[in-house]
Amino acid sequence: MIFKKSAQIEYLMSGKKEKIFLKEAQRVAFDYKHRATIRFNISRYEAAFEKGKARYKDLELARDKAAFIKRKVLAGLPEFLEEFEKNAITNGSEVFWANDSDEAGNIILKIIKETDAQTVVKSKSMTTEEVELNKRLEKAGINSIETDLGEFIVQVAGEKPYHIVTPAMHKSKKDIAALFHKKFATPVDASPEEMTSFVRQKLRKTFRTAKVGITGANFLLAKEGAIALTENEGNGFMSYSFPKVHIVLAGIEKILPSLQDLDLMWPLLSAHGTGQKVTVYNSVVFGPGKEVEPDGPERMVIILLDNGRSHLYNLPEQSEALACIRCGACLNACPIYRNVGGYTYNSVYSGPIGSVITPHFKGLREYQHLSFASSLCGKCGEVCPVKIPLPALLLKNRRDVVVGKMRPKMERMVMKGMEHGLSSRWLMDSGGGGFKNFAAKLTGINTFVGPNREFPDFSRLSFSKQWKIKNK
Repeated sequence: MIFKKSAQIEYLMSGKKEKIFLKEAQRVAFDYKHRATIRFNISRYEAAFEKGKARYKDLELARDKAAFIKRKVLAGLPEFLEEFEKNAITNGSEVFWANDSDEAGNIILKIIKETDAQTVVKSKSMTTEEVELNKRLEKAGINSIETDLGEFIVQVAGEKPYHIVTPAMHKSKKDIAALFHKKFATPVDASPEEMTSFVRQKLRKTFRTAKVGITGANFLLAKEGAIALTENEGNGFMSYSFPKVHIVLAGIEKILPSLQDLDLMWPLLSAHGTGQKVTVYNSVVFGPGKEVEPDGPERMVIILLDNGRSHLYNLPEQSEALACIRCGACLNACPIYRNVGGYTYNSVYSGPIGSVITPHFKGLREYQHLSFASSLCGKCGEVCPVKIPLPALLLKNRRDVVVGKMRPKMERMVMKGMEHGLSSRWLMDSGGGGFKNFAAKLTGINTFVGPNREFPDFSRLSFSKQWKIKNK
């Protein structure tokens, strides 16, 4: 069959999301300014990461311990969650369970309306991004202000976070200065220090007047019924300590057995996330402020979010991905992410971990392509602090897609033909290079590598024939 070049790739793709992904990946991969910005920012991370790893006398032992703890949690997740709920309520917190994004959004909106708040302050939280909370609040007429500097930048730009740990990784300091100049009339050549000072002053009044603060949780501590937050700017601390109401939205997989585990997990998270010994602000919040405490919220509400996690949990193999502590190391190591960036994935969770979990959170059929967007180089598995075998899990997803016959019929036919041809030495050697080059041009095979690359010519002699000649 001869395809028109413009339609050839689309004919073999399975869905709209996949078409968008490939189109955006092709565009971004050859946006050299964008590539240079990512390369520069990730190179700084890599230098910090190497220093962070070097501080450990035995990093492998630390990773083994962390992996063991997270697998222990997964093995008894229902029991740990029940223990957390019981102890959190004893501490004076309210605990809600949300099956999906809508339920989580409705609970939060109800609490905000009960508080009669018009403005809420938010610390950095990928879980709130997952349920599209800002969009929901805006629709309800509530002003939601991001207080993390990176999140604030992308919110002002009308964008979503680009990276799990570094939301504005795709922007240079020149880009941010131009954005702030346009939005706030700050100097067009403002330095990073000047821009940070401007944002700090701008947010201080908001912290003092907001009635509701919303945070995520890096970890949920089952034995204590408390939440653990780690950050570098103090915005998380102020988001829960100033407002009267503190709302926590956390995925059900964030559980740790107890406070005792933080001495391992916090340094491991910071070393892999930013290269630090430990992040600047580390808080354990046990509940609302007590009568003897002059500060703190009057009400603390913890929402435990499922949103596809139970489905993933019930998969015997891929459930291991729920051990993730969201350090972002796999994104920074991934050659695909480093070339196509965060937005191409069209998902809150990008990179290798996102490619494993998103198809199960949002639907394997619709998001199957993410598990194929990997070179399987293995780097993501090497750097994971809790030893999640990400390359193997990507393959498990691919297997489920193929077994479930979710790929297009034409692609399945092509793959079957390739299996037949590649398994036969006679078929591989037949035809010669001239015939294969003619057939490649006839079918428009260059379309598969895109307009910016050339499909290489086949050699006149097959590899096996060249080998025989060379080794006579």
